[in-house]
Amino acid sequence: MKSNIQLKDLKYVYFLGIGGIGMSAIARWFLHNGFPVFGYDKTESPLTKTLSQEGMQIHYEDDIDCIPKVILADTAHSLFIYTPAIPANHAEKNYLLNQGIPLYKRSEILGWITQQIPTLAVAGTHGKTTTSSLLTHLLIHAQKNVTAFLGGITQNYGTNYIPNKDKENIICVVEADEYDRSFLTLHPYAAVVTSTDADHLDIYGASEQVVESFQLFVSQIQSDGFFIQKDGLNLASKHRKATFGIESGDYQAVNIRIEEHRMVFDMLYPEGEIKDIPMRIPGFHNIENALAAAALARQVGLSGEEIKAGIASFKGVKRRFEYHLETPEHVMIDDYAHHPTEIAACLKSVKALYPDEKIVAIFQPHLFSRTRDFLNDFAQSLSLADELYLLDIYPARELPIPGVSSEKLLDKINLKQKQCISKEGLVEAIKKEKPALLVTMGAGDIDLLLTDLKAALQ
Repeated sequence: MKSNIQLKDLKYVYFLGIGGIGMSAIARWFLHNGFPVFGYDKTESPLTKTLSQEGMQIHYEDDIDCIPKVILADTAHSLFIYTPAIPANHAEKNYLLNQGIPLYKRSEILGWITQQIPTLAVAGTHGKTTTSSLLTHLLIHAQKNVTAFLGGITQNYGTNYIPNKDKENIICVVEADEYDRSFLTLHPYAAVVTSTDADHLDIYGASEQVVESFQLFVSQIQSDGFFIQKDGLNLASKHRKATFGIESGDYQAVNIRIEEHRMVFDMLYPEGEIKDIPMRIPGFHNIENALAAAALARQVGLSGEEIKAGIASFKGVKRRFEYHLETPEHVMIDDYAHHPTEIAACLKSVKALYPDEKIVAIFQPHLFSRTRDFLNDFAQSLSLADELYLLDIYPARELPIPGVSSEKLLDKINLKQKQCISKEGLVEAIKKEKPALLVTMGAGDIDLLLTDLKAALQ
């Protein structure tokens, strides 16, 4: 980050897209450290309401007049931060650029904040939010002084930002986001890569460029640092390193079993074994996430006993295999899965936990480009359900792409019971069917339907 502003000279901070999960964590850091925070977002959400209650001033109109005049009068001592999700024709963004005011990406600010603090970074196209949240919980549970920037709302703490208790011996945990190559602003002490599957091809173009970007990220680990990766990824590194995986790697899960719809496993690691680790968050993929977090936690001195106790008490992350209903009559699980690999991991885990139940799934595709790029893979992973309701594609930052639609995806899905449906029709359909096991998936606004779907089941 090439800002001339020093932290001691900063007066105001302004965010374009303050309601994003990563942006709001940075906003909370500035507020926690005594800076007035202002911002714009497209729509009001539960998160932006909470930010307002915490003391931030937020507006929802793309209007230059809504930028506080006190900030525009003192841009030399103000910091302007934006998310790449802000569209190119955004009026406020273009006004600031036309005035010659520097705008910084969230990732640049994160690199700026963390360059002076020993940082543990979690990267990967899947699993980074749960892994970084679990790692943060392990450190807090072991009474370490932690500050964390997370990509989801942790169930244990109800936030995506953890403030450090004091200014000595801080350990920073960062979710290192590969979107737009944002993680290349980071130079962590230790890092883990959970996966390098192709994603964000609208940015990268091809899967080879995705892997190349992760390789660059690994090269930026500090020279005396530590690198951990999922067994089989084969990213090159000159650092001290380790691998993890189910029944493979330096940190591995063995003797995995299911007890009362919950998973339990033993962990083998270079210094020994931890037996009978109970997981409150289900899923084979979450066992891998736990291994990754444990491997990083070992690098800052946590014992096997501390790791076991921390994993056992971790409640998970909102929208990551989150139970919304768990009664003898109905189970309702919500997951952020929006990539074919994530959908397959979610549905396979549900099948393992509830082998005798019919899985009724609801999926909201996220991005026209992602749907186009992985059309066949989406069809294959969604075919793991027994019945599917498919919502319209959530466009996010994109305009429609001709020939790309939920109907085209539906045609390729190998299920007898499948249909495209509107949000309004969906709630009525679930109310009528009342399935015993309902799974909702997607990264758009499907979470806004969860309350109504739960009520429809009950």
